[in-house]
Amino acid sequence: MFNSFRDLLPIVIVILFFQFLVLQQPLPDVLNLIVGALFVVFGLTIFIQGLELGLFPIGESMARAFAVKGSLFWLLCFAFALGFSTTVAEPALIAVAAEAAEVAGVGGMIPNSEEAKGSYAFGLRLTVALSVGIALLIGVMRILKGWPIHYIIIGGYVLVVLTTLVAPKEIIGIAYDSGGVTTSTITVPLVTALGIGLASSIKGRNPMVDGFGLIAMASLTPIIFVMLYGVAINIIYSGPI
Repeated sequence: MFNSFRDLLPIVIVILFFQFLVLQQPLPDVLNLIVGALFVVFGLTIFIQGLELGLFPIGESMARAFAVKGSLFWLLCFAFALGFSTTVAEPALIAVAAEAAEVAGVGGMIPNSEEAKGSYAFGLRLTVALSVGIALLIGVMRILKGWPIHYIIIGGYVLVVLTTLVAPKEIIGIAYDSGGVTTSTITVPLVTALGIGLASSIKGRNPMVDGFGLIAMASLTPIIFVMLYGVAINIIYSGPI
C-alpha cells in the first residue's frame, strides 16, 4: 500500500500545485476527494497483488505447458482466444466504444438511435478484439520462428499510413486511440506473461529479446482494423440517414 501511495503521489502533487498556485481555488468537496484517493490507493494495491499472485503465474504456466505439449495448433488457438477475450472485456475499450458510438450518432456518421449506436459500439469492440487476437497469433509465430520484431512493426506502420489515406476522417482518431485502450488493465498482464512464458520454454529463445513485444503488436493492429471498420460503416451508411 505504501508503494501504491508513492506511485500516486506525483499525481496528487500536480493537482494540488495547479489547484492552489495556478487556479488559486480551494479544493471542492475535500472529504470525498480524500476518501476517493484512499479507495484508489487500496484498489491499486489489491490489483497489483492480484497480478502477481494470479494473472502472471497462470499466463506463464499455460504458455510453458503448451510449449512442452508441442501442439502448434492449440498454442495458436490459445493465443488468439486470449487476445480476443481479454480485449473484448477491457473496461477502457468498452468506455471508448460507447463514447465513439454516441459521437458518431450525433455527428451523422450512423443513425442517431440507441439500436444503431449499440450495434456500432459492439462492432467496434469485436473489431478491436479480433485484431488483438490476430496480433497475438503473429506474435507467437514470431517467438517460435525467431523473426526480428522491428521488421514486423515497420511493416505494420506502413499499413497504418496506407490505411489512413483511405479511411474516413471521422474514424481515424478513434482508430489511433483504440491502439492504446486495448493494452490496459486486463490485456497487458496476461499477454506479457504469455510472451515471457513461451520464450522461456523454447530452446534458443531469450525472454528479454523474444518474450517482449506482444504488447506493441497488440497496440498496432487495432489501428488498421478500426480504420477498415470505419470504411465498412461508411459504405453501409453511405445512403441517406
